[in-house]
Parts: sequence; C-alpha cells; structure tokens
Amino acid sequence: MRLQDARKDLLAGAVFTGLGLAFAITSTTYEIGTPLRMGPGFFPLVLGGVLVVLGVSIAVTGVLAREGGDLGTVPWRALVLLIAAILFFGATVRDLGLVPALFVTVLLAALAGRGVRVVPAVVIATSLTALSVLIFVVALQLRLPLIGPWLGG
Repeated sequence: MRLQDARKDLLAGAVFTGLGLAFAITSTTYEIGTPLRMGPGFFPLVLGGVLVVLGVSIAVTGVLAREGGDLGTVPWRALVLLIAAILFFGATVRDLGLVPALFVTVLLAALAGRGVRVVPAVVIATSLTALSVLIFVVALQLRLPLIGPWLGG
C-alpha cells in the first residue's frame, strides 16, 4: 500500500476533515441545545461532524483503492477569484446592498471558470441576482436592503 498513490484522496480528505473540525469547534461557541430544541450551534455541529466523517472516509477509501494520479497544477486564478468573491460579499452586502454585492460576487465567481468570457459572465450574474431578489425579497419577503447606504439607498 503506497500512500503516494492516494495523494488526491488524502488531500481531499484532509480538506474536508479540516473544514468539518473548524465548523464543529466554532459551533461550540453557540448554544447547542438538544435535537428537540435545537440551538444556533446545533446545525453547524452536525454539519461539521458529517464533513469529518466524509473526509476520513474519502481518505481511507483512497488509500484502500490504491488509485491515484498526478495532482496537476493548482488553479490559482480560480482559487483567488472564488475567495475574493466570498470575502467581497461578506464585507460589502450590508453597506453596498444585496443587488450590487451579489452581482459582483457572482461575476467574480463566474470569471473563475476556464474559458469564460465577460459577456456570458455578466448575463449569469444578472440572472442570478434577479432570481435571488425574486426568491429572497419578493417570495420569502426577507427584509434585505437592495441598495445600501454606500450607494444612497
């Protein structure tokens, strides 16, 4: 059994396990509650546990299967754009408003794909922003500011 053959699965399992542990540990700062009276930390704790189990099972399955391959190159552009999109949304949604923050976030995420051109990315961002406004603001009637104070909303 060679661990080098299972590098992809070991890496994926480590990422899942790490994220699961982070969710589980962070959730303990909230009230957990019971299954009948769930607190705000209950669902992140369960989700973290599921991610840890998935991560361990991916790593074990990869080692037992003895299949592998080259890790390939790291898609740095996509990685940077996706992380930037998430950080942008979290940092600006309150002050910029839902529509512009979501549009830029989806645009950045769409441009992370290989071979994606600007016009289709703008169409995707516009469509998803409109769909999100329809679902969350119109249908579910969540009180989210469409345009924030930075844009005079």
